[in-house]
Amino acid sequence: MEARFTPKGKPMTEENELPESYQTQVSNLSQVSVETVTSEMTRMSQSAAQNIHAEDLELTQSAALIAQATNLTARQSALMFTEADDVALYESGAGAIQAETVAVNGVAGVAVANQIEFGNAYAGVVVAREVRGEKIESMILLSRKVEGNVTTIIDTRGALIAGLVGGLFAGIMLLLGRMLFGKK
Repeated sequence: MEARFTPKGKPMTEENELPESYQTQVSNLSQVSVETVTSEMTRMSQSAAQNIHAEDLELTQSAALIAQATNLTARQSALMFTEADDVALYESGAGAIQAETVAVNGVAGVAVANQIEFGNAYAGVVVAREVRGEKIESMILLSRKVEGNVTTIIDTRGALIAGLVGGLFAGIMLLLGRMLFGKK
């Protein structure tokens, strides 16, 4: 169900219909589902949106497909694609995050940033210059500097070794194939 409201919070009728791309300074959404939100400050509570563009974005028990913001804070929320300068997730999950700084207490599929701080977090792929955290569990972790208790399947050194071994194995198989099946 999609609900749209006028700037004064009144439900839209055909007489006061707004254009699809309506921009406000502040958007407060509660228990609604919208397609696009564009504003300087957006607060969502128990709501869903496909596209959000905001300077400051606060989500509480909400979901967003694409979120672009300068500052993003999410509490008990789900995000698919996130691009922001600063991201803070509390008991939330994100599919992909690209940001300058990220603080995660929850789940992140892919996180790419200059600085990432994990509370109690799980991540698929983490790429950052600096990673800090109490408890970090990830599949792949690539970082210059890591501080904290890390459990990972492939870290920076492991990725380098896996690449070298994979390249060596592929080279040997190629040479054997040429020797056995190559033209003389």
